[in-house]
Amino acid sequence: MRARAISREALVEELAERIAGLPRGSYARVAVDGAPPAHPERLADELVAPLRMRGRAVLRVSAADFLRPASLRLEYGRTNPDAFYDDWLDTGALTREVLGPLGPRGSGKVLRALWDSRADRAYRLPYQTLPEGAVLLLDGTLLLGRGLPFEVSVHLWLSEGALGRMTGENERWRLPAYARYEREADPLRGADVAVRADHPARMAVLIEGGR
Repeated sequence: MRARAISREALVEELAERIAGLPRGSYARVAVDGAPPAHPERLADELVAPLRMRGRAVLRVSAADFLRPASLRLEYGRTNPDAFYDDWLDTGALTREVLGPLGPRGSGKVLRALWDSRADRAYRLPYQTLPEGAVLLLDGTLLLGRGLPFEVSVHLWLSEGALGRMTGENERWRLPAYARYEREADPLRGADVAVRADHPARMAVLIEGGR
C-alpha cells in the first residue's frame, strides 16, 4: 500500500466532505473503527460539527453501548481474546436497533444506546426518529468483517509495534484478538478509508495500488 501523509484537521475535512456528499434522500451509516489506543471515538466526535455545518443531522453512537450482558460476554472469563473477538459485541442488537432502521426504506427510529456494560443493565433510553438524510457516526473496535451495513467505513490502523506500546498492561490480553482481526477481517483492505494512526498528529491515508 502507498501512504499519503495528512494532518488530522485535513483528514476530518476530507471525511466530512465525502460523507456529506452521500445522497441526502437516505441515511448515511458511517463506521469509525480502530483499536482503543487509536481512539476512534475522538475522530467520530470531530466529524460531528463539520457534518452539521454541511447541513447534515448527526447521531453519535458507540458500539461499546451495544455489548452483550456480562453473563454472556464473560462466559469464558474476563481476559479471553477469542470471546472478546466473537462474543462481546451484540451485532444483532446493533443491527436491529440502529443500522437496520437507517437502511433503505428504514423507519429512522433508533435507540442510541442499549446496554451499560459497567453497570450491567439496560440504559432504558427512549427511541428517537432521525430526519431524512441524517448521518450515523458509529465508533468501535473490531467492527468490520461482520456483515454490518455501512455506507462509509473508516479504519484507524496501528502498526504492531505502536499497538503494543500504546496498549495498557491491563488490556494486553486483547492483542491476540487484534492480530486475528488483521488476519481474518483484513480491515486495511475492507475499509473504505484506511488511515495509519501511529502518530495522531501525523497521520497517513493508506491507498492500495489499484485504487
